[in-house]
Amino acid sequence: MSEEHYLELCENPVQFEHASGVNNVFFDEANKQVFAVRSGGATGVVVKGPDDKSSLAFRMDDRGEVKCIKFSIGNKILAVQRSSKSVDFINFMPDVPHTQFSQECKMKNASVLGFCWTNWNEIVFITDQGIEFYQVFPDKRSLKLLKSHSINVNWYQHCPELAVILLSTTVQGNVLQPFTFRNGSVAKMNKFEIELPLVPKPAKLSLSERDVAMATIYGQLYVMNLKHQSRSAQSPGAEVVLYHLPRDGVCKKTHVLKLNTTGKFALNIVDNLVVVHHQSSQTSLIFDIKLQEPDSAVNTHQPVLPARSITPYRVPVSGPAVVPPCQLYSSSWSVFQPDIIISASEGYLWYLQVRLPPTVRLLKDKGKLMDFLLRRQDCKMVILSVCCQILDGSERGSLPVVATVFDKLNQVYKEHLEAEQLYALAMESAPARGAATVKRPVRTQAVVDQSDMYTHVLSAFTEKKDVSHKFVIAVLMEYIRSLNQFQIPVQHYLYELVIKTLVQHSLFYMLHQFLQYHVLSDSKPLACLLLSLETTYPPAHQLSLDMLKRLSTANDEIVEVLLSKQQVLSALRFIRSVGGHDNVSARKFLDAARQTGDAMLFFTVFRSFQQRNQRLRGSPAFNPGEHCEEHVTHFQQLFGEQALMKPATV
Repeated sequence: MSEEHYLELCENPVQFEHASGVNNVFFDEANKQVFAVRSGGATGVVVKGPDDKSSLAFRMDDRGEVKCIKFSIGNKILAVQRSSKSVDFINFMPDVPHTQFSQECKMKNASVLGFCWTNWNEIVFITDQGIEFYQVFPDKRSLKLLKSHSINVNWYQHCPELAVILLSTTVQGNVLQPFTFRNGSVAKMNKFEIELPLVPKPAKLSLSERDVAMATIYGQLYVMNLKHQSRSAQSPGAEVVLYHLPRDGVCKKTHVLKLNTTGKFALNIVDNLVVVHHQSSQTSLIFDIKLQEPDSAVNTHQPVLPARSITPYRVPVSGPAVVPPCQLYSSSWSVFQPDIIISASEGYLWYLQVRLPPTVRLLKDKGKLMDFLLRRQDCKMVILSVCCQILDGSERGSLPVVATVFDKLNQVYKEHLEAEQLYALAMESAPARGAATVKRPVRTQAVVDQSDMYTHVLSAFTEKKDVSHKFVIAVLMEYIRSLNQFQIPVQHYLYELVIKTLVQHSLFYMLHQFLQYHVLSDSKPLACLLLSLETTYPPAHQLSLDMLKRLSTANDEIVEVLLSKQQVLSALRFIRSVGGHDNVSARKFLDAARQTGDAMLFFTVFRSFQQRNQRLRGSPAFNPGEHCEEHVTHFQQLFGEQALMKPATV
């Protein structure tokens, strides 16, 4: 597969009987279903959807040519338009008879342009004189008019995700009136005007339905207008103008996408990218409206990447048959929002997809590349491969590039951690209420944490033989700097990687400096690692003890370390200095003193604990629970019964 193509058709298309003289094909954007209707439905209707649940087959009476056919949500009621005056309905609910009933539009002399389901039992008729919003009662085989609006309509667009219907009004068609539907109610949104390149005289319909599309980009609804000629003489090519359509508030022109060419175009939205297909060159362009910081009310965008064709495609077949590649950018293609391409003549429905690996080579600016990748869905492994590349490729040595990439990753990482923290606080304060009002933050592919970086990038990078150790350490410290900058606690395994790398290259002076100036934060695991380095670097022992003392929660660990080194008196002095002498195990210290083989050391430690016993309990004797009997016997053997009985002085 060529590394040039960054767009592809999905591997397994939805297959249906292709359009022919006896078979008509319809597509429902709301349910993503293709209807193949043979002979007006008399010889069968086959519905293919995204999954088996939304696919079915049935027959209808042939009552004339089908103009439009759609199921309500959940395949409960089928609506069929055969005339310009009415819509027929058939029940598909299990407990309701599958009988047909009909509804004429209310407005006199109106023609039905089409209809849209907004709920399983709510439907909107769009006529040339306005809209009629109905509730369907399948058991009563009737409809109830909920609301109607009278307005001149040329054509309409439907955004099923947000239940918004956009009407083209006025003679020129460029004044657009949106309506939004929710739970049996309809709201009129603010109307707005699409700029026309030239105002025709006399006035006539100048804004075509095929040059307008509605789509959700980064969670916001936009109306996209394909302008075939720009008003600007300097840039005569076509452009796509985006109008932001908020639920409340005024619709505003916010983005202009420069196509830098002319011809026939079609629009898709894939992974929040605007994809513009150009038929004559058989290439596509992609735009990311968030890739640049907005610097004015209307922002102009150039394509993110050079124009490229969709990846050549062969339909997968079983058996030895060889199928020729599909004709891409065919004149028989129909493009639907957000990411659907249908070839009615071939009988295929594809979902368009973005391939991220080729973008890495095509987008040279690594900061811009990282911004682009972080907003895509399946980006993590590609991002990690870019990190490996900038540490291993031609950019090696460019620490500013490395720093930029790390900061962009950690910005997203920090935002996720903060969202997790807010969620935890909400759940703590009101568990029952919190669960209802605060949603747990979803961890996206864009969250590249320390574990990901350590596993896939940094640990392998430190093993490379052909990289200067100075650059390796600089990169590790750059990543730690970036984490600190975003106030993300650094995991100890990253510090361990730094220390191991320094020791491997005998950079003990630098290690000492890093510890002395707290570049590496204190932790018990780090102190233990330093202890293990004592044979290679003797001062590491003292550095470890100093770190444990600074932690102040590691007294037990310090005692264990000192005892393991047979520094029994040092351990005793330390435990006294922190006020823990009264509670420590006498047996542990006596075991360690005895293992040294130094009789006087054993005598000193034994006497110390006798004094403790005298002070706490008024007797030098050990309690049975302390299990010191063997040490008492050993003391008697070394120094006699008399020495044992001699009262210890406090």
